[in-house]
Amino acid sequence: MFARRAFVALAFVALAGCHTASGGTAVPLDLDTMEEFAASCEPWDTWSKPGPIFAVDDDVYGGTRYVGSCGITMLAVHTDDGVVLLDTGEAQFHDQLITNLGRAGIKPADVKYILTSHEHYDHVGGLAAMQNATGARIVTSEPAKPVIESGKLATDDPQSGMHDPMEPARVWQTVGDGETLDLDGKSFMAIAVPGHTPGALAWQWETQIGSRRVTIVYADSLSPVSGDAYKFSANPDYVAQYRAGLERLRAADCDILLTPHPSASKMLERAASGSLVGGMTCTEYADSIEQRLDKRLAEEAE
Repeated sequence: MFARRAFVALAFVALAGCHTASGGTAVPLDLDTMEEFAASCEPWDTWSKPGPIFAVDDDVYGGTRYVGSCGITMLAVHTDDGVVLLDTGEAQFHDQLITNLGRAGIKPADVKYILTSHEHYDHVGGLAAMQNATGARIVTSEPAKPVIESGKLATDDPQSGMHDPMEPARVWQTVGDGETLDLDGKSFMAIAVPGHTPGALAWQWETQIGSRRVTIVYADSLSPVSGDAYKFSANPDYVAQYRAGLERLRAADCDILLTPHPSASKMLERAASGSLVGGMTCTEYADSIEQRLDKRLAEEAE
């Protein structure tokens, strides 16, 4: 199921107003528009503020749905092997996430896999509750695994001590850079982007916009944020890994850029236009993060 390979063209079936659940039943959808998302949410909004849910693409059957809050991205992607959920948000958002999934025609039992961006409470604090509700298999990076299974941040995380502990969850599989989760109808490739956390990942997959196949990249937060005692300049090996991850992100095919905090990639502004295609590229995003990292290192040197 896991492999190191390039993306291939995937079959596309469009069904207006419904999708076929894993049991073969047509399920009506109750989606908002991305323009409503842009109008209802604020830049850098609160983590658990409910907001509109919407289709990221035109692939009604195998598509990507935004099911998160105004401040934290969560994505549900349909495959023939069940729904893949990317991130869960905070534990207190769990009930709202179940509601959002239901509006997207997704029952808890439909969720078969949960992929993580990075191992902080605001993005994966609800993993245990969602795993208990769905029985889903959690896929994460090797550095993130002990954090998820213990509920405690790693001591080498720049933000160690800054986040609430999490309820531990069971990790099914870890992935490294370039490895893929291959499902019937979709392939998700992991891109290692350590920096914001040691275990940070970006995920890449294909979808449909009109008659065009496009690539989505869900790129991690990446910002060089830390506790007062942590110095990036005192950890040159980590900074080198950080920069290498940014270079991998620059090299990724990236028609649609999504991020765990919507405002990090101007998702609100792009959603207001009615399309998330373009507006900010993976290269532009990586460049902006590297500028912040360089500024942080310069400040530490003063």
